[in-house]
Amino acid sequence: MAKAKEARGARKLSRKMGSVLDSLKPEEARAVLRRLVEAHPHLRGEAEQVARTLLGGVSFKSVADGVERAVRALGLKDLGRRAGKHSGGYVEPSQAAQDLLEEAVDPFLEDLKRCLGGGLTSEAMEICKGILLGLYRVRGRDADEFLGWAPDFPEEHAAWVVDVWRAGGDEGKAARRIRPLAGKGPLLPKDFVDQFVPEWTWLLEEKPSRR
Repeated sequence: MAKAKEARGARKLSRKMGSVLDSLKPEEARAVLRRLVEAHPHLRGEAEQVARTLLGGVSFKSVADGVERAVRALGLKDLGRRAGKHSGGYVEPSQAAQDLLEEAVDPFLEDLKRCLGGGLTSEAMEICKGILLGLYRVRGRDADEFLGWAPDFPEEHAAWVVDVWRAGGDEGKAARRIRPLAGKGPLLPKDFVDQFVPEWTWLLEEKPSRR
C-alpha cells in the first residue's frame, strides 16, 4: 500500500516536473542543461551527440520556410506599434520595418553562428543557404505592404548573412569590412545559387559587394 502510494507520488512529481520543463524559455532551458552537465559531467558526451543529431537534421529548405514565415508574419500593426513617437523619440517607419525584419531573421542567424562555433560547418552551410532562400522568396515583386517599407532588406540582409558566414560567425570581423573577407571563408555552391536564387548571381563572387 505504501509502495503504491509512493509510486503515485513519484508519477505526480514527474508530471509536474515535465510541465515545468515544457514551460521554460530558451535561455532558461540552456541554463538548466548547463547546470545538469556541470553536475553530471558524464552526460556531456550524450548531450553533445543529441545536439549534433538535432542540428544535423536541418535542411536549407526547412530553414527557408521558417525565415519566410517569420518575415511574412509581420504586418502593418507591428509597424504601427514600433514606428512613430515614443518615449525615446521618433522612429521612422522605414527604420522600424528594418528593425522588425532583422529581429525576425535573427534567431536563424544565431543558429548559424552557433553551428559555426561548434565546428558544424556543413550544418552552418545549410542554415546559411536556408536564410538566403527565405529572403529571396520575399524579395522585390513578391513584397507585401509591410516589406514595402524596407524593399532593399532581403538582398542587403542576405549580403550580411554571407559576410557573417564567411567570417566564421564573427559579426565584429564581418562588420569591419565593407565587403566579405577577400579570399577567406567558404564560397556558396554554384548549383545552389543557379537553381534556387538565380537572380542573386553576386553570391558567387569571391568578394560580393554589399547590396
